[in-house]
Amino acid sequence: MDHLDELSLEDLQRALEEVEGKKPTMRLLAAIAYKNGVTQTELAEWYDVERRTIYSWLKRLESDSLAQAVTDGRRSGRPRKLTEEQRERFERTLQDPPTAADYDAAAWHPDLVQRHLEERYDVAYSIPSCRRLMKEAGLRYEPARETEAPKSDERSTDDGPGRSGRWTPS
Repeated sequence: MDHLDELSLEDLQRALEEVEGKKPTMRLLAAIAYKNGVTQTELAEWYDVERRTIYSWLKRLESDSLAQAVTDGRRSGRPRKLTEEQRERFERTLQDPPTAADYDAAAWHPDLVQRHLEERYDVAYSIPSCRRLMKEAGLRYEPARETEAPKSDERSTDDGPGRSGRWTPS
């Protein structure tokens, strides 16, 4: 065995009892299996990861404390496009009908939200991201009932023309 010579099987099992989370548990189980003779190639197949990922897990266990080695550090991710203040103002805007924000529409829909974000905040969001923002703002999508036939002159309120349903405050 090329890795984990400094760690005993008992150390790994003790760490397994104390760890929380799927990934840390998986990494410790892989290390225990490795200590019991399972190859890195076999582990990679078991966990459906690259062999070099198994290698990285084992190297981390050798160099860090067990608790640090099996958990990932916090990742900041991409910065938000809207400031916290802008986001709060945007979410309050969605609680009122679009007419209150000077739009000629009966209800908010992702296309309109996208337009509103571009016009008022100078930020571009995709339609799926606009749906996510609408949900985070407390709106929910209610599909049209099958008994309700949309009127031909009525503008759809989901994603634009041709769809039925409505976004409403929860």
